[in-house]
Amino acid sequence: MNMKTLRRRHWLFPLIPLAAIALFSLVVMLLWNAIIPGLTGWALINYWKAMGLLVLSKILFSGFPGRRGGHGGPPWARHAGMREAWWRNLSEEEREQWKGRRQDWREKWCAMSEEDRARFKESWKERCAGRGWKNDPA
Repeated sequence: MNMKTLRRRHWLFPLIPLAAIALFSLVVMLLWNAIIPGLTGWALINYWKAMGLLVLSKILFSGFPGRRGGHGGPPWARHAGMREAWWRNLSEEEREQWKGRRQDWREKWCAMSEEDRARFKESWKERCAGRGWKNDPA
């Protein structure tokens, strides 16, 4: 193909990512409909739901490049770095206090009966109701 032909068809290049998204959405739909309903009993999905699932997966598992640090990656991975930096900046005394609080909580949780744990979970569900947290029907 010569340069003249490429120049005449340069308007096609922006369509390549759109065609890739359309193709990936079709693949997601076909794979979902072939595998998931048989395994879990969940419903079949249409093309637009598959595209939404693809976009949601992109947001949740890889983020967007150029935002807050620029390298993409899952949003929780960026927070893990912040948490590590916070931990490194604590003094030894503060670290020991945090470790003690964590150990106390772990011992308290392990000592709880199943009924106490269920009551505790319910109390937190009530505390978080109306703040964007979904209440678990079970």
